[in-house]
Amino acid sequence: MIQQNKILIANRGEIAVRIIRSCKELGIPTVAIYSTADKDSLHVKLADESVCIGTERSKDSYLNMQAVLSAAIATGCNAIHPGYGFLAENAKFIEMVEATGIKFIGPSSYVVSQMGDKATARSIAKNNKVPVVEGSDGIVESKEEGLRIANKIGYPIMIKASAGGGGRGIAVARNDQEFEKSFELTTLEAENTFGDKSVYIERFVENPRHIEIQILADHHGNVVHLFERDCSMQRRNQKIIEEAPSSFLDEKLRKSIGDAAVRLAKAVDYRGAGTIEFLVDKNKNFYFMEMNTRIQVEHPVTEMITGIDLIKEQIRIAYDKVLPFKQEDIKILGHAIECRINAENPMNNFMPTPGKIGRILFPGGFNVRFDSHIYPEYEVPPFYDSMLGKLIVLAPSRIDAIRKMRVALEQLVIEGITTNIEYQYGLMHAPDFIKGTHDTGFIAKFNRYLSETNEKLT
Repeated sequence: MIQQNKILIANRGEIAVRIIRSCKELGIPTVAIYSTADKDSLHVKLADESVCIGTERSKDSYLNMQAVLSAAIATGCNAIHPGYGFLAENAKFIEMVEATGIKFIGPSSYVVSQMGDKATARSIAKNNKVPVVEGSDGIVESKEEGLRIANKIGYPIMIKASAGGGGRGIAVARNDQEFEKSFELTTLEAENTFGDKSVYIERFVENPRHIEIQILADHHGNVVHLFERDCSMQRRNQKIIEEAPSSFLDEKLRKSIGDAAVRLAKAVDYRGAGTIEFLVDKNKNFYFMEMNTRIQVEHPVTEMITGIDLIKEQIRIAYDKVLPFKQEDIKILGHAIECRINAENPMNNFMPTPGKIGRILFPGGFNVRFDSHIYPEYEVPPFYDSMLGKLIVLAPSRIDAIRKMRVALEQLVIEGITTNIEYQYGLMHAPDFIKGTHDTGFIAKFNRYLSETNEKLT
């Protein structure tokens, strides 16, 4: 047991609840921070202490670096866990934490800065023999330069925000006219969203599989990967369903892509939990896309197939513990699927649907898990991400996992607001998903089918 420590959780919602649970199991006291909109949130109720750090707007609370750090200092915390989103990959914030002597549960500000700049990360990957998609060597300084590169590479191409993430700051162009328009819009979005208008260009891989590798690295030179997650079921670059392992990878490719991820993590002297994302084309060539220097939303599917608590390992690493396992000790134990359950209306362009939750019923049974922060009468605020929770199942095989997920979705009840539960249930019956022949373009086709069907019915 780790003793004489206290962790501030610089986040909200289900991930804050998830971190609190692991901390309690380790015997570590926790401090929750919250905005005025989140005063009745579950993470506030579960933490040992809580501090209100601002009003409902993220920039006035969860993104207020001074307020978050002041809360940690005032409550005597010696570590901060950022979860995902908000300040989790903000190098400036991490630098501030480091300056106070408080542990940041994640990699150093220098590593986050390197890997958070997508153009720099791409260059590092290329230099360490990790395959990358053909593209610009770095930042594209002007539209004219971009056009020259695009014509050299050949359309279609992607314009990507160098400081981007979460599916934002990305555009596809298929000709010069589209490029000129998309370049201006993407640089504007990048500046408004990330405070950095820098973009780079790479060839667009048509309908790939989105495969990511989970890695863990301690302070003693040990780096392992925990196999892959298939995140190809996504809408507008936002993941909807994740699974592990991927039905698309064979053992040879699984080893190659895992080795590449470990090689890249070692090259940047990585510490903590991280995810390296790849695109895999129809010929099973894989290309580095980006590295997320934090815990991922979809981390539970990896926990389910390996039996390893990633949050606990993050904390242990931060407190200088040695990884308790080697690569050969980590095995794939079945197949896991995660469905993101959101407060949104799939039949109205996925419009968020905040409001008061009525009755709820969470599914149970062997190897069924629902990570959430909601409860009856909880008011879902309109100010933050619409995710209500994550439904995860584990079964011996992929088809068994699909069947188990169907049953779990049937038994998941959230009344009072509109959710995407039925939509997820429909995806679990989609032939291409069942056969494992889907790719990143599948959801768009599925949505068009739903829209056309709805128009015929009305």
